[in-house]
Amino acid sequence: MKVNDDMENRTWNQFTIKNGNKSLVLETIIKHSPISRAEIANKTGLNKGTVSSQVIELLDEELIYEKGPGESSGGRRPVMLLFNQKAGYSIGIDIGVNYILGILTDLEGDICGENSLPLLNSDFDNIIDKLFGIIDSLISYVPASRYSIVGIGIGVPGSVSKFGNILLAPNLGWKEVNLKSLMEAKYDCPVIVENEANAGAYGEKVFGSGINENDIVYVSVGVGIGVGLILNDQLYRGTNGFAGEMGHMTIEVNGTKCRCGNVGCWELYASEQALKSYSQQLGISSELDELDTMILLAEEGCETAIQAFQTLGEYLGVGIINIVNSFNPKQVIIGNRIAKAKKWMEQPLRTKAKNNSLWFQQNDLKIDFSKLTTHSAALGVAAFAFEGFLKSNIPSTLPVSSS
Repeated sequence: MKVNDDMENRTWNQFTIKNGNKSLVLETIIKHSPISRAEIANKTGLNKGTVSSQVIELLDEELIYEKGPGESSGGRRPVMLLFNQKAGYSIGIDIGVNYILGILTDLEGDICGENSLPLLNSDFDNIIDKLFGIIDSLISYVPASRYSIVGIGIGVPGSVSKFGNILLAPNLGWKEVNLKSLMEAKYDCPVIVENEANAGAYGEKVFGSGINENDIVYVSVGVGIGVGLILNDQLYRGTNGFAGEMGHMTIEVNGTKCRCGNVGCWELYASEQALKSYSQQLGISSELDELDTMILLAEEGCETAIQAFQTLGEYLGVGIINIVNSFNPKQVIIGNRIAKAKKWMEQPLRTKAKNNSLWFQQNDLKIDFSKLTTHSAALGVAAFAFEGFLKSNIPSTLPVSSS
């Protein structure tokens, strides 16, 4: 019995070492391509025979390809290896309260296709029908490739458990929705469902304004407000996955009642919801996109529209102060649709944050608007999808914390 156990352990250990070497080789190629086999051996410390065997497997799997020759260091010019980012594709979906945005990316996050639709009502069946339509259209864009669609990521404005179940999305009127199972049954591929602010934070860290920072607060401002946290270079989800529901922190004790059941929630005063009263004053039709219409009016010099955005900026500053004082981040990034109104919101926001935060919290703090604007969440969940495909071959570039 013991002999069999030893043989089983030895086989398992050999399997683990082999796959660990393969992961290391692929990671090195992704980070440094084009790169030769000899350079991989130098960078990883693996012997040339091990590198060669792992490269053969990766070539057979079409995750890498050869191109060359490269520069010679005094002998035969080496064949260079590159990561095949076109070996497969992922789909990233951002479900907002008044829109659905879908993107198709390759395995490095380059956008290869895009589709979006407005949402005029949040009826579940209506949203699912439009969601299917967008995904089907993106699938039709996929070029011929070894792995085709490797996964679908979906960001939703609500509380999502670590198992991908949507427990509550108050601005959509959703409660206890298992979107993951529904999508996997239809598309027969891995599906990741994530809070859209977490996805946005990840998108900014990997592709956007937060690339060079390890402590980031991402504030997603649309019809509601969500907050994603990157702390110590890790996405922080909390014990059960519900961290970041700061759009529902109280900033007005005797304030308006929110759809979540609380009163005086931050998102009632600093999101697109707060534009409604201003738009009504200006006689803007409810059938129009209020944010875009208000931006057009502000560009034309409308004082009511400009004042509306300035007030939103001040209220955003109030909430950001609380977050900064709690987490002491290096960077705060404001994203999603409201980032289009940066021109009028930025100065009031910065003034409020500077005047009201603790003076020592201001040292080295950066407050930026997203470079990705409306695409942060879609890119974030697309990255979750293709990293999930690669994770058996390459360690995650941004480890995920569950505590």
